[in-house]
Amino acid sequence: MLGLKVEQTFVERGVSGSKPLIERAAGGELLAILRAGDVVITPKLDRMFRSANDALRNLEHLARLGVHLHMIDLGSDVTVNGIAKLVFTILSAVAEAERDRIRERVSTAKADQKSRKRYLGGSVPFGYSVAAGALIENPAEQEAIRAMAEAREAGKSLRAISADIALIGAIRLWIRHFVNMA
Repeated sequence: MLGLKVEQTFVERGVSGSKPLIERAAGGELLAILRAGDVVITPKLDRMFRSANDALRNLEHLARLGVHLHMIDLGSDVTVNGIAKLVFTILSAVAEAERDRIRERVSTAKADQKSRKRYLGGSVPFGYSVAAGALIENPAEQEAIRAMAEAREAGKSLRAISADIALIGAIRLWIRHFVNMA
């Protein structure tokens, strides 16, 4: 439609647009190879930038290099078209505000889930198990935590406590092995 030929494609899977373009692997690679007359095509502004500052800084950098930035969602080259550049500037700020709102909502939801002792994913902390989506105390591990704390308060070194716990674990495995053989 625009007579542009795609010579190279840069794909960033699993990388947040909130990270500055230069700090992203593909973004840094892209910026390093650009020359005057090149055209960068991106489908959406918020896929390339989530910070208004980063978007405007990169737009100025590209314009100084003589590189054009064509955004499909805006329908034009934002480096030369005054109205498109205005829309780009406004939408950059909107994308940043949207990112901030998402962050706030996620943070609020996590705080709420945490206050209700809901399991939020990741490693289950020692001393707890997950049941019905909630963290619940694991009695045996809680007892081990108490024993370790008492040993530490009694002046035992961390290395000695670790050795004791390893020995207890080995003994339990040995007992389980022989119980299962019976």
